[in-house]
Amino acid sequence: MIIPQIKKTAVIGAGSWGTSLAVLLAKKGEQVCLWGHEPEHIDRLKKDRENKMFLPGFSLPAGLSLTSDIQEAVKDAQCVVMVVPSHVYRGVYKAVLPLLVDSALVVSAVKGIEIGTRMTMNEVMVDESKQSHHKYHYGALSGPSFAKEVAAGQPTAVTVAFKNEKAAIAVQKLFSTEHFRTYSSVDVVGLEISGAMKNIIAIAAGISDGLGYGLNTRAALITRGLAEISRMGVALGADKATFAGLGGMGDLVLTCTGDLSRNRTVGLALGAGKKLDAILAEMTMVAEGVKTTKSCYNLAKKLDVDMPILDQVYQVIYENKECRAAVNDLFGRDLKKEDC
Repeated sequence: MIIPQIKKTAVIGAGSWGTSLAVLLAKKGEQVCLWGHEPEHIDRLKKDRENKMFLPGFSLPAGLSLTSDIQEAVKDAQCVVMVVPSHVYRGVYKAVLPLLVDSALVVSAVKGIEIGTRMTMNEVMVDESKQSHHKYHYGALSGPSFAKEVAAGQPTAVTVAFKNEKAAIAVQKLFSTEHFRTYSSVDVVGLEISGAMKNIIAIAAGISDGLGYGLNTRAALITRGLAEISRMGVALGADKATFAGLGGMGDLVLTCTGDLSRNRTVGLALGAGKKLDAILAEMTMVAEGVKTTKSCYNLAKKLDVDMPILDQVYQVIYENKECRAAVNDLFGRDLKKEDC
């Protein structure tokens, strides 16, 4: 299958991360169109030339096109970047699919697992495309990257993965800038599992911090969390080396320690005794780890993979388990050999 020359990129999702990636490409001089599903939101972006709701303080380049018409966004785009929450991903991709040019490069920049099917976003796209007469390249972009810092031009490094190495290199070159360094990979599943599961471990780290535990506890959760992520990824056929890279350890450390982390914020509030419904009601952006906890929990059971931290986060979120009891149960388990 050919690798198209990228002349136009469509970014599907006008939240903080989608806006940041679109701004990055537009500043580089690429032809890019940013799509949002709410016409009122896009109208505000056009008027203000700023995403005041999700990415305030950063002006939108004059060359960045904005639309709530998905056909206008995707038309003639050789590269489509999907940046919508995992729970609506399938529905949005269904609208995108019939508009894609043949051999299009479709990149998921979403860190989640679909509830019910337990599929990664690339698996969702492949599943939806089975009846298509055309062929597309599917990949992922992930790594330690807060949208606000990327928009500010702070040095950031991420990984782009496609099964087709030439496709990975094409998207790698598209996103590479003076301050945004991209690495290529062919391990799509490893990158996606890392991106999804690190949010769950970040909730656990936030709970620990919210309970008043120290840096020792956080470091233990990060390290043992990485072991769990690696176990699940390897069970799904991923390359274990991926989990030591930017999309694995890099993103995990950032999300578990950074104050800009939505998932750590959820954990902090849970550890402080707040109820989940109240926490989510106060947030304007999606914390993917909440929904991903359920889908990953079910996936782990299906694969029969031992995931003690995931189990405890699931019980806290979905079974109202007391946070301190969850930590105590983690440390009270039978002693075992370390498996990294």
